[in-house]
Amino acid sequence: MFSAMKAAAFDMDIPLDERRIIVRYGDDGVEMAELPWGLRPKEPGGRPFNLVRGEGRTFPSHRCLVPASEFRLAHRGQRYAFSLADGDWFYFAGIWRPASAGWPEAYAILTVAANAEVARYHDRQMAVLRRRQRMEWLDLSRPEDELLRPLPRGAFRVERVFTQPAPNHQEARPTA
Repeated sequence: MFSAMKAAAFDMDIPLDERRIIVRYGDDGVEMAELPWGLRPKEPGGRPFNLVRGEGRTFPSHRCLVPASEFRLAHRGQRYAFSLADGDWFYFAGIWRPASAGWPEAYAILTVAANAEVARYHDRQMAVLRRRQRMEWLDLSRPEDELLRPLPRGAFRVERVFTQPAPNHQEARPTA
């Protein structure tokens, strides 16, 4: 399954109900499922939440992975893309919840303090796991505090994203 996995850019500005492929344990082992982003609010009529602070918490069940090639965020009117400096793709550590009371099965992504590159733009970031860590997260074979950490300085390549349509109507990005 993992060899056929494709990772795409993850934009922080996507709608909360945007559907993405996640990886999780199902009844027959590891499976891929397409779920909307955003868990049910705690209060009736409240806003769904898509990010969950990871520090100091345990996640003994319903863990998932969200494959990504990069993540994008806005800062002071500009958009930036963060990808691993070594060119590899990665996973975000996440949690999913079954459907309940009119709310669909959905997922959220865990956050940690920002690493050195991301901290220039935001104080927190989504928890990035390298591909070699995927089963440690799903299997609960390593404690959360060993996995949910900012990556070391130099782990990310940062590029400004230009959002004006290019002549072929695809997003234009500078080459590094």
